[in-house]
Amino acid sequence: MSQYTDNFRPLDLKDVKTYPLVERSSKVALEDFAKPLPENASAKEFLSSLPNILAVRTLHQLVDRIHRARQLQKPIIWGIGGHVIKTGLAPILIDLMRRGFVSAVAANGSVLVHDAEIALVGSTSEDVDSTLSEGIFGGADETGKLLNGAAVDAATDKIGLGEAVGRALQQLDPRNADYSLLCTTYAARVPFTVHVTIGGDIAHFHPDVDAASLGAATHTDFRLLADVVRQMNGGGVYLNIGSAVVLPEVFLKCVSLVRNLGHPLTEITTANFDFIQSYRPQTNVVKRPTEKGAGQGYSITGHHELTIPLLAAMLFTR
Repeated sequence: MSQYTDNFRPLDLKDVKTYPLVERSSKVALEDFAKPLPENASAKEFLSSLPNILAVRTLHQLVDRIHRARQLQKPIIWGIGGHVIKTGLAPILIDLMRRGFVSAVAANGSVLVHDAEIALVGSTSEDVDSTLSEGIFGGADETGKLLNGAAVDAATDKIGLGEAVGRALQQLDPRNADYSLLCTTYAARVPFTVHVTIGGDIAHFHPDVDAASLGAATHTDFRLLADVVRQMNGGGVYLNIGSAVVLPEVFLKCVSLVRNLGHPLTEITTANFDFIQSYRPQTNVVKRPTEKGAGQGYSITGHHELTIPLLAAMLFTR
């Protein structure tokens, strides 16, 4: 006899209600399953073979909304961190831009470093573990002079930091300009805004840094991005890719500024792509800007070098 019998007894199961399996509503069905690929399959066949479940279904929904934004001529903004450049995705983004799927780029400061170095010499991303101990991490002369000189020019000409660096790079006629987002967006007159945290990038400790110019130029870019965000109303899209702190904070402030000035900002789509879903992107990009019927937010978890080419392929084959 159990010591609990006076107060508790195992429930009797004879009156449990059941139902026929075929009458139940289920979230997964056979038609959603993956399909084996034939040899020499095309990209379209590959995409059609994917299971229409969870992340793939989410990507399909996002692709629909990006296509709708393009049809409505609403902004499709790509907010990117430096990791996007370091994983070799600039050619994908440049191709997306030329096909009409990139209306503007918002970047953190590390994007300037990596994109400029790719344009100039075709390589980037130094070995921090080895150079830091020697006291030479971040000391590349050409990188510092280019970025700091462009910041001074931006403040003087009252233009944004992204535009100024793109202009300075193009004037150098770098051998790898076709692989540079800065060069290609500048040539195409696609807005490229840069949002720096002073002290957060290697150029900020070079001898010719001018913090006042950096601040003025990046603030101009903040106001420029806010105007692009304003035009998202009625169907625009914002994609946050690989920035866990800076760009989610900047985007949220742009949303707040736009609404503060009395502009409507509804029916927008936001998405966060990263291999870890962090607090700020989830809260400041996916959730808050789309609350109260203002739109729809999505989260795609995975490595950028896999998810972004997949997204591009789905956009092209739709």
